[in-house]
Amino acid sequence: MALRTSAFLAQSLDGFIARADGGLDWLDRASAAAPPGEDCGYGAFFATVDVLVMGRGTFEKVLGFPDWPYGTTRVVVLSRRGVAVPAPLGQSVSVTAEAPPELCARLAAEGCEHAYVDGGLTVQSFLRAGLLDELTLTTVPVLLGEGKRLFGPHEGDIRLQHSSTVAYPFGLVQSRYRVLGPTETGRE
Repeated sequence: MALRTSAFLAQSLDGFIARADGGLDWLDRASAAAPPGEDCGYGAFFATVDVLVMGRGTFEKVLGFPDWPYGTTRVVVLSRRGVAVPAPLGQSVSVTAEAPPELCARLAAEGCEHAYVDGGLTVQSFLRAGLLDELTLTTVPVLLGEGKRLFGPHEGDIRLQHSSTVAYPFGLVQSRYRVLGPTETGRE
């Protein structure tokens, strides 16, 4: 069975997923403006995931949160230089230096069906490898001016097919896309 891969991210209107220092205060403010219990579909999405793949930077950022947000869901951290995993997370978190193609093949062989890909550099590497199937992008109505971008340089165009868009009354706009994949020259 093939592994399905999805990203579910938020970005500022000018395309940043974090401040230059990694700060997410702008996202926390946007979340606070949502009605109680409204998670913009994240809970339903996460319930379909059997493994979360994230980069070292994202993992280290999440370790700073008050609580580990992923429960016992399996997490694979991509890192070429390794990262310390706190003992309480040792049962569900592993670290690998595998490239996305090798990791996806291994996860599929282990029976994983749906991987959540998180973190800017990790999402970029899956896109470049043609291994991201779906992208859910929630745009927050704030201009940061600078920061960490979700999308980086890549060869050719990466084609997307729009699936749906929801405009929330508290200002967020969420669009879902099917990733059709890269073109060789950037032109069709």
